[in-house]
Amino acid sequence: MSTYDFGDLGRMGIGNGPPDLETLMAVADRLTEALGVEYPALVAYGETVHRQLEESAEDGLPPNRGKIRTALEEVAIVAGAGTGSLTFTRQLLHALDL
Repeated sequence: MSTYDFGDLGRMGIGNGPPDLETLMAVADRLTEALGVEYPALVAYGETVHRQLEESAEDGLPPNRGKIRTALEEVAIVAGAGTGSLTFTRQLLHALDL
């Protein structure tokens, strides 16, 4: 077990009740940015999450949880501990109750 402090990695404090769509989209943006830096090959998964949230905002229907879950699980498989990519992925999984 490591005692190294990896920092807060940009936590956005989405733990106080269900977040609004704007907050989820901000976290998805941060995920996509982190993927671009840490895992460029996975950026498409971050874009998928953001696109699903955008569609939800446009049509007023809930986001497609299946597509979002699949994209976030793909990132979680590859992203290493202590990375921003994994942090934002876990925040979205928790916020969307996936």
